[in-house]
Amino acid sequence: MLEKIKLCLRRKVVGIAGCGGLGSNCAISLARSGIGKLIIADFDIVVENNLSRQYYFYNQIGQKKVFALRDNLIKVNTEIEVGAYDIKLDRGSIINIYKDCDVIIEALDLAEMKKMLIETVLMEFSEKPIISGVGIAGWGNNNSIKTHQYGNLYICGDGVNEVSEDNPPLAPKVGVIANMQANMALEILLKNEF
Repeated sequence: MLEKIKLCLRRKVVGIAGCGGLGSNCAISLARSGIGKLIIADFDIVVENNLSRQYYFYNQIGQKKVFALRDNLIKVNTEIEVGAYDIKLDRGSIINIYKDCDVIIEALDLAEMKKMLIETVLMEFSEKPIISGVGIAGWGNNNSIKTHQYGNLYICGDGVNEVSEDNPPLAPKVGVIANMQANMALEILLKNEF
């Protein structure tokens, strides 16, 4: 059965906007699952502080996140194709970069960027599912972390605990929500196949 799943996933394309805590961990899970192609976009660089919750390594500090993540994805799955875009996303680039994706995952830090991505996808690609991550700060309270669906928009997280100086993102909760996003993508991609 695993080979049938991987054969199906090999034909799928997933877009990920943002390569931080959510994006890097979600991408690694999808690569391990056998996704054929990932389209990733980010404009940031790896800094030491990222290592506490993002899928990067000490020797990658100073590298562009999209290229460091691409390298890590290929180490996990040598058959994966990765389109890596070193860019700050705007409406035009979102349309251009993610037009061929089966599913799009929102993994951005800033609320206004999240909003712009979600609105653009829902307006321009109304048939494409988009999976967002919100409420990723803090720790504990596992039962509050859920997925809510609104048409083609899926929101993973607790919906309450946003990142702040007093409520930082920590690896366990970030990882749980990133993996929920990856799992939701697999559910969408495989729902009519098995």
